[in-house]
Amino acid sequence: MDTMSKRDYYEVLGIGKSASDDEIKKAFRKKAVEHHPDKQGGDEAKFKEINEAYEVLKDERKRQRYDQFGHAGVGSSAASDGPAGNPYAGFGGQTGNFDFGDLGLGDIFSSFFGGGQPGQQQSARGRDVETSVDLSFEQGIFGVEHDLRVTLEDTCEHCKGTTAEPGYELKTCDTCKGSGQTMRVTRTVFGDIQQATICHTCKGTGKVPEKMCTVCHGKGTKQKSQNIKIKIPAGIDDGATIRLREQGEAVANGPKGDLYVHIRVKPHKHFTREGDLILSEERVGMVDAALGTEIDVDTVDGKIRMKVPAGSQSGTDFKLSGHGVPHMRGSGRGAHIVTLIVETPTKLNKKQQELLQELRDSSGKHGFFR
Repeated sequence: MDTMSKRDYYEVLGIGKSASDDEIKKAFRKKAVEHHPDKQGGDEAKFKEINEAYEVLKDERKRQRYDQFGHAGVGSSAASDGPAGNPYAGFGGQTGNFDFGDLGLGDIFSSFFGGGQPGQQQSARGRDVETSVDLSFEQGIFGVEHDLRVTLEDTCEHCKGTTAEPGYELKTCDTCKGSGQTMRVTRTVFGDIQQATICHTCKGTGKVPEKMCTVCHGKGTKQKSQNIKIKIPAGIDDGATIRLREQGEAVANGPKGDLYVHIRVKPHKHFTREGDLILSEERVGMVDAALGTEIDVDTVDGKIRMKVPAGSQSGTDFKLSGHGVPHMRGSGRGAHIVTLIVETPTKLNKKQQELLQELRDSSGKHGFFR
């Protein structure tokens, strides 16, 4: 949902901006019960909106940024977009389809078991394969092309997966007469029970080769090491899973399985990520904070010159728009939030002590900067 079209979080919960933590919690519970989608007359869209508002307002730091910057200050970390700021939340970090375009490498899915063909026999489809990729923080932000080296069962190049020696055909299986199944009779106290099982001779295909492939010996596959190029999209988060359709192991006379690539993004020594926001801290001296200054701030795009107004307090957040994480569902980027830490000097020479003492004496009982 576009931040411009989102309702005010306080309005969603029906509370004022000065509401206490306890009032926020009570309002959330009341609204959640009222609109829960499992309840008759419930509303899933409203329930997600309520959950999103609560996820932000219950957190002191997120609430502070929301009060200061609005929806842009909390990025896409709301519950309606998924936990921990992930816009495709679920098993493996992400849900929903993500088109890889011309690469034809499939989609991003959170559901690890999704996409299979219901009712298919296990032998009719190749085995799914899992692997993982380690990315730097910056690669997760901007995306990268990565070469995967995998060793798996691939289609036999000699027989093209048919199991038959080239020049020979497949014939009807004599064991199951082409049905792919054999019947087994089991005697029980309730009488004889017939049970259909997959034919062990043809593995359920109903066909066997006139002459087995001399390379794979009728298996239809051979183990092979190969490189697979994968384009990892900008904005992908730690814990996401990319699904590459039919890039898994092969099987005779059937489609390949899928390859699941689990993404692991290494932490950064200066930045942390919260949805489409990047967070960091910058330290300034007490005098610079009092008089105002400009500082160079490190971002993923390089150094940015940031103005610190006179009288800035420790803990104040500054927003650098467009320097955060690219939106995976849409254009643009989130913000980089810089939290200011004002440092108090601990080692002063005599001259500095005298100057501060003089400043304190002149400021009266209210302190230095009031």
